[in-house]
Amino acid sequence: MKRILVLASVLLMGFILFAVEPIVIGVFEPMTGPYAAGGQLTMEGINLAAEQVTEVLGRPIELVLVDNKSEKVEASNAVSRLIQFNKASVIIGSYGSAVAIPGSEVANAAGVPMIGCSPTNPLVTLGKPYAFRVCFIDPFQGSVMAKFAVNELGAKTAVIIQDIASDYSVGLSHYFQNSFKALTGDNKSISGVISYQTGDQDFTAQLAYAQGKNPDVIFIPAASYGEAALIIKQARELGIESQFLGGDTWEVPEFLQVGGAAVEGSYFSTHFDVSVAPTPKAAEFIEAFKAKYGVEPSAFSALGYDAFMLAVDAIKRAGSAVPEDIKNALSETVAFEGVTGYITIDENGDAIKDAIVRKVENGTFKFVSVVKPAE
Repeated sequence: MKRILVLASVLLMGFILFAVEPIVIGVFEPMTGPYAAGGQLTMEGINLAAEQVTEVLGRPIELVLVDNKSEKVEASNAVSRLIQFNKASVIIGSYGSAVAIPGSEVANAAGVPMIGCSPTNPLVTLGKPYAFRVCFIDPFQGSVMAKFAVNELGAKTAVIIQDIASDYSVGLSHYFQNSFKALTGDNKSISGVISYQTGDQDFTAQLAYAQGKNPDVIFIPAASYGEAALIIKQARELGIESQFLGGDTWEVPEFLQVGGAAVEGSYFSTHFDVSVAPTPKAAEFIEAFKAKYGVEPSAFSALGYDAFMLAVDAIKRAGSAVPEDIKNALSETVAFEGVTGYITIDENGDAIKDAIVRKVENGTFKFVSVVKPAE
């Protein structure tokens, strides 16, 4: 009888330990390197969400962050560590398509679902059933800025300055080109596509070419906000008066700090704006964010918040912390109420979402318009 009681006690303790074993949500974001500002903004949203929701299925949530250092190899290593060492049930990340793509390859191969916050390149999810995202993708983002250039700015010609080493930059450049040519009805409306390499600081040669073409708009789909700001600053110093357009990477304070007065009047596409809260939860999020950080949330903070909340929602719907079950729940997501909008996941794991166009005005980012996928 004594042995039976001891055995029963051991089994009970084991059951209790299992019952309170945390569910690990892993995160691989760039805390250092050229993408650090975007990664840090994303983590503000993730951390706020993790403070608001501390358990799921009666078990505590353990949030584990690994710095991917803005590097492709480090991104793969970070995801491997989260899966093999931390036993993550689901992974969030990352800012920067260049690091999200290798990260998604590791997660998919291991059969662990990954939710991207802001990586917009189609290759992040394409052909990877375990890869998802809460943001729109570059074919849509490229068409948004091309339509804005043609329909709102009256542009008839454009030059593109792209980072040839960046998957994000090259991809967004491609989709802008196609849309711009189709909208103008002129295959020669793109006067040139000029390339540079990540880390370059002198863009005199590229800008001299652009200046010779005198385009209505210059599109800079830079992965690095710092490089985009430098290009515009050097362009203005050369006397270039073209209108500058960009993508969602521009929305960080550092873009304004580096560019200064030169980036005034520039337009870019993004995912969120506090002036047009798209859901009831968005207004609550904005207030909670301002209370915690003392500033209004950026699009990256909002996307980080949504990625965490979607992960928790999928765990709840799955009724399980098993990666396969979470993956199945994510693939069935319809009209999830996020703070960046209602999120429906399509057959590729991508979110069907609206886009926002913002403008740099008086040293701040100002809302311009909302563009829906069907428009």
